[in-house]
Amino acid sequence: MPIATPEVYAEMLDKAKQNRFAYPAINVSSSQTLIAAIRGFAEAGSDGIVQVSTGGADYLSGSTVKNMVTGSVALAAYAHEVAKNYPVNIALHTDHCPKDKLDGFVRPLLAISAERVARGENPLFQSHMWDGSAVPLTENLEIAKELLAQTAAAKIVLEIEVGVVGGEEDGVANEINEKLYTTVEDGLATVEALGTGDHGRYLTALTFGNVHGVYKPGAVKLRPEILAEIQDAVGAKVGKERPFDLVFHGGSGSTLEEIRAAVDNGVIKMNVDTDTQYAFTRPAAGHMFANYDGVLKVDGEVGNKKAYDPRAWGKAAEEGMAKRVAEACEDLRSTGTSLNA
Repeated sequence: MPIATPEVYAEMLDKAKQNRFAYPAINVSSSQTLIAAIRGFAEAGSDGIVQVSTGGADYLSGSTVKNMVTGSVALAAYAHEVAKNYPVNIALHTDHCPKDKLDGFVRPLLAISAERVARGENPLFQSHMWDGSAVPLTENLEIAKELLAQTAAAKIVLEIEVGVVGGEEDGVANEINEKLYTTVEDGLATVEALGTGDHGRYLTALTFGNVHGVYKPGAVKLRPEILAEIQDAVGAKVGKERPFDLVFHGGSGSTLEEIRAAVDNGVIKMNVDTDTQYAFTRPAAGHMFANYDGVLKVDGEVGNKKAYDPRAWGKAAEEGMAKRVAEACEDLRSTGTSLNA
């Protein structure tokens, strides 16, 4: 199928919320990890979301070029072509964008999509994230309000973060402390500033102890019940059940019980990166260890071209990551839910 249109993306999100499941949002940083993600969704019979971070976009442009817009546009162009060969709908998303990178990442991409829409085409990406967790909430929501008007005009969904995700991603680090828990007051301030969809659709990452990366059991205390408290309080205020379309950040390493509880409380998108990175790299490492005398020219020998051909270990890496994506679909109950089923 082609990359999801704005209308198809809206239908995907609506279906997830109505039927209490969520889409894995898989970070990619190359054409092969993109293919692995789409393959995993297809094998699970699930529509899905593929996303690129600022660091991933830098890398996609060439490790010595480091141009986030170039990398993002290149990924999107490639995805729009290869996605046609798979029977599921894929949405493209840009991940965490802090304030100091808005002008070099999200705003230029928004301008490209606005030009496309003005020509009668679909936007390049289906959603963009503004990560205002490092600035005061008032400033976070002021910028979000400005961006929401622009995304709505370009038929794009905005994602925001209210609260702080701990750990480190793309050089942005936050401590693991009480700031990881969004409050009811934060939720009320959000709808006061952005509405409940009447000014444009947005996804909200409310934090409930989320941490990027994988930690040993007990190091991170997730409290998904916070999501229910905020949904109920804000819903009572605006007269709407589960008013927020929620995003679960830092999903790698979470227990199935925590994941399902978050989904039951309105999560319709869960970011997965660390787990899929490992799932991609582990088979490649296994190939290298098992075929060391083929991938290396040991003791003056010539090695084995079939062993060091990047396609040999690349296929194994792709398969490993695709399986992990399919596992995420199962955890989030999206298996077999594609709009095309």
